[in-house]
Amino acid sequence: MIEILQTIIDKLGGRITEAGFEGANIVIYTDNERFFKEGETKVKEIVNEIKKRVELRADTKILPDQETVEKIIRETIPEEAELTNIIFDLHRSIVIIEAKKPGLVIGKQGSILDDIRQKTLWTPQVQRSPAIKSRITESVREVLYANNNYRRKFLNKIGEKIYTGWNPEKIEEWVRITFLGAGRQVGRSCLLLQTPNSKILMDCGIDVASKGTDKFPYFNVSEFDINQIDAVIISHAHLDHVGLLPYLYKMGYKGPCYMTQPTRDIAALLSLDFIGVAYKQASKPLFSSSDVTEMVKHSICLNYNEVTDVTPDVRLTLYNSGHCLGGSLVHLNIGNGLHNLVYLGDYKYSYTRLLDPAICVFPRAESIITESTYGAKEDVLPPRKETEAKFMEMVRDTLNKGGKVLIPELGLGHSQETVLRVEEAVRTGELPKIPMYIDGMIWDINAIHTAYPDFLSSKVRTQFFQDNNPFTSDIFKRVGSPAERKEVIEGGPCIVIATSGMLVGGASVEYLKNFAENPNNLMIISCYQGQGSPGRALQEGERVIELEDEGQKRKIEVNMRVEFLKGLSPHAGRNEIISFFNNMKPKPKRIIVNHGEVSKCLDLASALYKLSRTETNVPRTLETVRLR
Repeated sequence: MIEILQTIIDKLGGRITEAGFEGANIVIYTDNERFFKEGETKVKEIVNEIKKRVELRADTKILPDQETVEKIIRETIPEEAELTNIIFDLHRSIVIIEAKKPGLVIGKQGSILDDIRQKTLWTPQVQRSPAIKSRITESVREVLYANNNYRRKFLNKIGEKIYTGWNPEKIEEWVRITFLGAGRQVGRSCLLLQTPNSKILMDCGIDVASKGTDKFPYFNVSEFDINQIDAVIISHAHLDHVGLLPYLYKMGYKGPCYMTQPTRDIAALLSLDFIGVAYKQASKPLFSSSDVTEMVKHSICLNYNEVTDVTPDVRLTLYNSGHCLGGSLVHLNIGNGLHNLVYLGDYKYSYTRLLDPAICVFPRAESIITESTYGAKEDVLPPRKETEAKFMEMVRDTLNKGGKVLIPELGLGHSQETVLRVEEAVRTGELPKIPMYIDGMIWDINAIHTAYPDFLSSKVRTQFFQDNNPFTSDIFKRVGSPAERKEVIEGGPCIVIATSGMLVGGASVEYLKNFAENPNNLMIISCYQGQGSPGRALQEGERVIELEDEGQKRKIEVNMRVEFLKGLSPHAGRNEIISFFNNMKPKPKRIIVNHGEVSKCLDLASALYKLSRTETNVPRTLETVRLR
């Protein structure tokens, strides 16, 4: 660790005042203005030699004052960029520029940013301002800026751990993974990867629908010691994959959590909502907002295809999963090529309105862990266009009868697909322009989508950049209070998109209580319904269900029309999973099946074995599989 920094300092001939780490990256500071402006060639030579990222920044001693720098930035950036904020991170010599059109801040081939760097000596970084005002994105960024001195020390400490050194010749090499949750079950995804050098947690979720002891991952086992966890990697922001992450920080974890930027923002939003739901149900939350803040403070965000070391012997790359905004496939290169593991989390292997399909080509992959939510023989999902046509037909029929349409949705992913579908139908005249309401945190998650269009499909990105953002359409109205909700309930025909998708608390339950009696009303359910949830009871034919009502249980009779549509799932169906493995390169030597009901896990594992004669495993929760 010390050698690599000293090597850099020696090669640059004393022009460096300080060298340190930002996670796996190396940052060097200089008080020589000429070297700062002209020294990139020398730095690139060192990068080519040590094969690590090295960034050159100006020492605070030579930085111009912030008022002068802000004036220069505002004069340099064109007005069309719609600059919204300029924030100075003095401890790292960085200036963050927020704008609605960041491409105009960057300039052709980075020319404007280079100009700002040369004129001010500050290192500029650009962030997109959401097209819809997002309080959570603002709050997350405020937490990071307010704690920038802590963040610098934290990131340096992570780098020191990564570069401490690892010598494979001195130790026995092995890799194993323990399923602390999601073994033969949908929900509470949590996997513990162990090597002689590292302990890494992949996902840390809860089972939203469960009311028993199997709601949370097993942490009271000998394999799990929070003081020995080196890193947490989060595949995406659904609660069954991230819902318990703030609790780790409450328990005393102080290490990094790796994820994409949109996953970080949405995870913070859903965690705060999780606290609010607990209070509404008259129960004590598992964690507090300060624990959510700690989660944000310790987050390290990556873009897709960005490679980084997370421990001395594990290297991480995130790839598009096609499942939801920022959702990732997790690729781990373990032991400098000893073993390569791909954890798919949740994924979709077909185009949707929102996202491109999951990546299926990797540098190397000996073992792969796949979900099986829709892995059984009967889980062949119908074509999306066919399902959407049925969706439109049912909605039109209900509106013609003077009824209301309730669409319970997951806040992330599913609901945005519905928003895009309905927006296009109204724009093209396929649906009449009647009141359309968004209730619950869907509006806030839509706002986060507008901050990160680079993670969306090429079609949606094009709409964004042509000032035709579907999320800002005026056909949607936000429901933000009980009084506004009452107006919707008492009003005429309309479409309501509301959380939660499983009817486990949230605004959708309030609408169901009031819409259920009228047979002219319609409820369309298209997302997965967890075992034990009211949505699952309806799916299995029950028409008298039990709902939460101000902390009390209440039975209601459902007379409204209830329809289930399978073809709109953000999960891969049976055919998509088979197609993924047919097209995957390279072919894995072992396939591990999890995140599915028992029968679906076993059915999929059997099919994949017959297809490729590849070893398949279907571990139960608490089982450990040795990978190498």
